[in-house]
Amino acid sequence: MDLTRRQILWAGGGIGAAALITACGGGDSDAGSSGKGSGTPRSGGTLRVGALGRANAITRDPHGTQSNESDYLVISLIYDTLTVPGAKTNTVARLAKSWKADKDLKTWRFTIAESAKFHDGTPVTAEDVVWSLRRLRGTPSGASRLPGIKAENITAEGKNTVVLVSDYANAELPQLTRLTTFVLKKGTKEKELAKAPGTGPFKLDWYRGGNARLVRNDDWFGGRVYLDAIEVKMFESPQAMASALLAGQIDLASNVGPVAARTAESRKDVKVVRRPDDMAMPIVMRTADGPFADPRVREALRLSVDRKAMVKQVLSGYGRVANDVMGTGDPAYAKDLPQRTRDLAKAKRLLKAADFDLSKTYVLHTTEDIPGLAESATLFATQVREAGVKVKVVKQESAAFWDKTWLKGDLYTSYWGTNDSVVFFASKTMYSESAQNEADWHDKEFDAAYKKAVQTADASERAKVLHEFQEIEHERSGYLLWGMADGIDLAAPTVRDLPELPGYGRVQLERTWLDR
Repeated sequence: MDLTRRQILWAGGGIGAAALITACGGGDSDAGSSGKGSGTPRSGGTLRVGALGRANAITRDPHGTQSNESDYLVISLIYDTLTVPGAKTNTVARLAKSWKADKDLKTWRFTIAESAKFHDGTPVTAEDVVWSLRRLRGTPSGASRLPGIKAENITAEGKNTVVLVSDYANAELPQLTRLTTFVLKKGTKEKELAKAPGTGPFKLDWYRGGNARLVRNDDWFGGRVYLDAIEVKMFESPQAMASALLAGQIDLASNVGPVAARTAESRKDVKVVRRPDDMAMPIVMRTADGPFADPRVREALRLSVDRKAMVKQVLSGYGRVANDVMGTGDPAYAKDLPQRTRDLAKAKRLLKAADFDLSKTYVLHTTEDIPGLAESATLFATQVREAGVKVKVVKQESAAFWDKTWLKGDLYTSYWGTNDSVVFFASKTMYSESAQNEADWHDKEFDAAYKKAVQTADASERAKVLHEFQEIEHERSGYLLWGMADGIDLAAPTVRDLPELPGYGRVQLERTWLDR
């Protein structure tokens, strides 16, 4: 599996407890921007943005799988989704100005912003949204992007209301409409996709081989857009992108990683923008069978890790210690759980009680897909050796890793760039029936708590259930999440109000401006 298959997973997340069953309001009130502008935002200028991508992975289809960050950035600025990631809540309004569920939490009604228009001036209707969502649902990854919603259960109710009916009660449904529910005009043909008008804050001027120029949409329903234009340049490596930024060839280098940040730290002509809780790189321990099936062994390995050292060495300090629960960016994340710290004596006692075979050497598979992943595996192996556990790190090519090791291996590294919902990970990677159950974990108590969470409308009761399944996850899941990496962008000093949301919230550049 490469980034293409990985992005199929991040597209279908669930919302956290702070998102209400009924929501309304514009996205800019909860946009999660840095707010570090000097004075009043001003209009004008062209922002030159570098983003990662490969020439052999270019796609222009908004409903295709964008393995290039450069393509996703361009598409996200041209087209609007129904909702987007927020800072105070996980889901905020975009093309849908509000949404509301029936009492059974199966039927949801989304109201489209009345002033929304396509770039050619045509008003957006519920029929356009229905057509787009049905098209999305019909793609190879459609079932993952809109789980539990059949195409025939996506309908229009009048000119401005879209009705989604889930096969099951789902308080999490609104977040399914983030990230990939890009709206096209009804009837758009495949050959028209390259130039199909969107509704977003920018309009396509030109696109050439992964590079693009976008110009401001003065009629955007979402409010004022400051930049005259955005030029997107594709880079195949973070190093090349950072070098271009330092040479003044671009104004913003998106998602460059800690090495580039370290290089730029001492320069007064470069801003380092950190987006906390951006990337999770857990170590996965198979729970169904094999050497790590005993929960005492998994606990021993968690206690063998020096988390602060991992953050300092693997992430160069650009991150923070984590506590074996996925979804640290969620307002519902259980911060009150006892923080695990290194305890080699207890780890050794647990290994002895579990009769763990210390004479064997255990293989930890990893890849070099993202910076720091292989390094985290190597440091983990060094640290657990002090508890008597011998681990050999084996690096695999990306395709071989995702095809042969992911979901199958006894011990391997994984990574996730969507980190804003504890329910996302519960539903996608830990619930017994999940097709992406990374640790092959089957826990009846956890499953029951997850089901109750997605079927509970009352916010206070829901918060209690969310805390309950995080306690279970913390105690005995197959994840060892030692830390969270910051997302790191480099920017020229004139770039203001960049988004600081984790993951793909970084593409929300409509409020960014240039202080020139």
